[in-house]
Amino acid sequence: MLKWAIIFAIIAIIAGALGFGGIAGASAAIAKFLFFIFLVICIVFLVLTFTAARQL
Repeated sequence: MLKWAIIFAIIAIIAGALGFGGIAGASAAIAKFLFFIFLVICIVFLVLTFTAARQL
């Protein structure tokens, strides 16, 4: 998921540099959305790891 967020961020930067504002904005929004989903999943797995380690 982080890989796709980085890809969309790069697309947004390139599109913004070339003057495609609509595509750049949409790509940046998708990259931001994917990055925050990645963070939520990462935090959930981190919490699950610590709770599972305590039960052992």
